[in-house]
Amino acid sequence: MAEVILNNLMMKRQSKSYVDSLHAVLTHAGLFQGSKYVLAGYTGLAFKLSVHRRLLPMSVTAYGQWGESHRPGIDNLGIFTIWDGGRTRHSTFEYYQRDAVNWVKRSLDGGIGVIYWIPEFGVIHGYDDRDRIFYVQDGWSKEPQILLYDNFGLNFTGFWYCQIFGEQVHIPEQQMLLESLRLAIEDWDIPYRLLPDRNIASGRLAYDVWVEALRGGDYDASGAAYILESYCQSRTEIQMYLQDARGIWTELDQAYACYEQLGALIIQMKGCMAQQENGWVLRLDATEKLAQVLLEAKAMEEQAVHYFRVISLKFPDRKRSTVPRWGAHSAR
Repeated sequence: MAEVILNNLMMKRQSKSYVDSLHAVLTHAGLFQGSKYVLAGYTGLAFKLSVHRRLLPMSVTAYGQWGESHRPGIDNLGIFTIWDGGRTRHSTFEYYQRDAVNWVKRSLDGGIGVIYWIPEFGVIHGYDDRDRIFYVQDGWSKEPQILLYDNFGLNFTGFWYCQIFGEQVHIPEQQMLLESLRLAIEDWDIPYRLLPDRNIASGRLAYDVWVEALRGGDYDASGAAYILESYCQSRTEIQMYLQDARGIWTELDQAYACYEQLGALIIQMKGCMAQQENGWVLRLDATEKLAQVLLEAKAMEEQAVHYFRVISLKFPDRKRSTVPRWGAHSAR
């Protein structure tokens, strides 16, 4: 009976859980050599912002249909990928579960880890056929979680998702940078990623929903702190990402200046939280201050995205301007 463990694959929670998982898998496989904030930038994941109207903790990962939301970023790295997922209540789930168990094992046999929805995202880094188990890292604990093959995909959210990676083609760094700015523009402009559900807003609208929840007082306390923590981390990643890219385009330097100012606002935002035994919480006496600072941050980010647009218009965009062979609609 086979057993495979990728001992040097280590996931650590620091960013969005998908970015943490992706960085662990790709660096271990030799498919990416940069820092985590660079990966968050190139994939566009640092720019994603989604907020539930009641500030539920799930907001942080509710930035769209995961496969389609992750694909453009992985494509921008030039890496082949396959994913699958859905709802565990579907009658076909057992078939997809058995199939996924097999291709996850094949990826591990090839020395490449697998991203898996625990929840949140984590990494499968080994399996043991004798006990019919996978070894899963959540990024918090040093000890792996044990996942039975028979329980693959089952969790309290009712959703399952996993993703594997393959070979890579070279894409010039400046081309990846340009595409990441275009991904940022898309995420800023699209208000709802999970239509017809309008409880979760994205991009610029997410700021308005966030402020409305804070001022209305009807929000989840733990979610409010978690969203703010994630936001501060992602905007710091963007600042570091653009700092490294200074000097390429004048407008990019101007966008970086916006995020540098936003960085000063982040210091104020962090002051709106207090640390308790179970983690950070939002101070009740600081909600209005946070709301005001968020509106300032929105204005800063709006200006930065304006500079992204100016840069984007300077270059052809074949991904968004080329009409597919069958036109805008599928073949009949």
